[in-house]
Amino acid sequence: MNNDWRDRITIDPDILKGKPIIKGTMISVELVMEILANGWTEKEIIKNYPQLKKDDIQAALMYATDVLKEESVYPYPPCMS
Repeated sequence: MNNDWRDRITIDPDILKGKPIIKGTMISVELVMEILANGWTEKEIIKNYPQLKKDDIQAALMYATDVLKEESVYPYPPCMS
């Protein structure tokens, strides 16, 4: 698979309020992450969502990884020294 998730993930403010989705579907990256987190296998995902391909699932994982790499974390409440 090409390592660029941009080939398979799109963000359009007119679709799902701008949530990232798998191109050509109404399936959000969020949904893919949620069902993976709930223990679904790649085969189960593709069986239940036949419009998805293995590369779509990989792209969703790569997108989520890139988003987390860019995330800034701030302790709350602020630490008092």
